[in-house]
Amino acid sequence: MDVTAAGAASMPIAEKSAIRKISFRIVPFVALMFFINFLDRTAISFAAPNGLESDLGLSAAQFGFASGVFFIGYIVLEVPSNMALHRFGARVWLARIMITWGIVSLLFVWVGNYPQLVGLRFLLGVAEAGFFPGAILYLSSWVPARHRGTMLALFYLAQPLTTVIGSPLAGWLMGQDHALGLSGWRFMFLGVSLPAIVVGILCLFVLRDRPSQVKWLDPDEKEWLETALIAENTAKEGDSRDGGHRKGGLRVAFGSGRVWMLSFVYFGFIYGLYALSFFLPTIIDGFQQQFGTTFDLFQKGLITAIPYVPAAVVLYLWSRDAFRRGVRTWHIALPAVVGGVSIPVALFMPSPATTIAVIAVTAVAIFAALPNFWTVPTQFLTGAAAAAGVALINTMGNVAGFAAPYITGWLADMTGDYQVSMFVVGFFMLLSALLMVLVARGHRAGASAPSERPTIGTAQVRA
Repeated sequence: MDVTAAGAASMPIAEKSAIRKISFRIVPFVALMFFINFLDRTAISFAAPNGLESDLGLSAAQFGFASGVFFIGYIVLEVPSNMALHRFGARVWLARIMITWGIVSLLFVWVGNYPQLVGLRFLLGVAEAGFFPGAILYLSSWVPARHRGTMLALFYLAQPLTTVIGSPLAGWLMGQDHALGLSGWRFMFLGVSLPAIVVGILCLFVLRDRPSQVKWLDPDEKEWLETALIAENTAKEGDSRDGGHRKGGLRVAFGSGRVWMLSFVYFGFIYGLYALSFFLPTIIDGFQQQFGTTFDLFQKGLITAIPYVPAAVVLYLWSRDAFRRGVRTWHIALPAVVGGVSIPVALFMPSPATTIAVIAVTAVAIFAALPNFWTVPTQFLTGAAAAAGVALINTMGNVAGFAAPYITGWLADMTGDYQVSMFVVGFFMLLSALLMVLVARGHRAGASAPSERPTIGTAQVRA
């Protein structure tokens, strides 16, 4: 599948300047929100081997369930939250989401037992529901399809950087044992929750819902953006099926075979991402028993961050290549194959260094694919259909977010190690690669049929 786009050299002056301003004015702030979002939801992975599991008496399966139950609340409210964002506007709704999850995250400071931990993780998922698809939809609404890969790549950089910066930060916070009378892992939850509340309030003042509402775009830049976006939206098949209305939008999204196939593709990617995110600190903690090495909290945080440094670099370079060539099937499927093969291999390495090196290959693969994947749904959906479709796809990812940590922990308890768990992760990522190829072939066959016209506006999609 490729999205054909003209090179950057052929851009009109207004287009270049508008995209540059959006890249500097909007994307960094939304990426900061995503950074805090991912840090808050994965903070439990840093706390688990550093006091939380022992203080609360958790088994691996209990930790996995508590990690994954977050996604049950998230899944239940995912589509309704994104429809509310479409109705009330991204600025207000994203701010509401962020302030709410910051308050819930703050309550982890005082969690006292396993049931309380499960309850708070569930409420955190309820609070965060709709943030990620809402952010994707918001950024997609500001730029035409040809620029979305670049914008989403810049946005997605926040996710690996969350671990690059967040892991050492979490290690340092947990090292401040007895600060304010709190154990280290409780102080860490305090440190990562307060920024969500502050940035959520700032969101109300920094973001705007549409290009026409900002003062930092010149009239010719606003005119180019509005003309390009209107032309693109009216060309999408969603408009011809009442996709701009709530009921019609839901019908278009839930009735689309492509949306459902993309949902299962995304399931595999997120299964790999969260198995890695939630259990990598625990795997590193096990290096002492496996290899006889010992690391302090800060060193563990730095080691956890290592795979995400090349992941951030490759994410950016891979997305630049996708912009120049157009997003092709192999920009998404090839990383899935590499990740699926590499992640089980990591557990058979003879040293901590080689283990982390192979895990880095897995992280690179996952993050190379994700921003390019998210350019696909908004190419053929618009309005309420886009809100519902993006939310549905992300909901399937969150099913994986629940399943991955729980199944990984359960299998680790059953087998005594993580080898079987990582083979399961590899299977789901390889399945994603296969399904992505089938999506591309199915679209090519459909687009070539006399009764169906191409459906991606000004961008053509083909295998």
